Amino acid sequence: MNALLLKKTGRTAALAAAMGAALASAGCVSAFEPRTDAASPLAPRIQQLVGENRQYPRWADFPAASRDLPAPAAIAADVGRLESRNAALTADVARIEWTLNQDPAAFLDSVNRRIDADQMSPLTVRTPEQVEAFAEELRQRAKAPPPIDRPRPQ
Repeated sequence: MNALLLKKTGRTAALAAAMGAALASAGCVSAFEPRTDAASPLAPRIQQLVGENRQYPRWADFPAASRDLPAPAAIAADVGRLESRNAALTADVARIEWTLNQDPAAFLDSVNRRIDADQMSPLTVRTPEQVEAFAEELRQRAKAPPPIDRPRPQ
């Protein structure tokens, strides 16, 4: 009796699942044929673009596969050369005497000593009064000349 009930229940469940799948896929049918609102001002342009791009590309439209590919041994040799160059570059960088990681205070002292050793320009030795007098002289020279009298048209 249980076997007969199981057969009937199994058929009913399969039939219900098939009906559910059919109803679910029926809702998607309209998604594959989208319609453009005819009242839209962009409708003609949209229809034109859809019409132009309706065809799918053919295999003949795709570029052919490259035939002159390097052999795996050549690729392995190139990789080996790159790795050896990388090792040589790493060794060169390791031999450089980097001075940027020294004590900042010592670096500042060495810069100050180099600056103090240079002879200063005579303009930087002036007193503040001399600098102000020079600035005032420049201001006087920068003043615009008086306007020229021009005869007025009558």
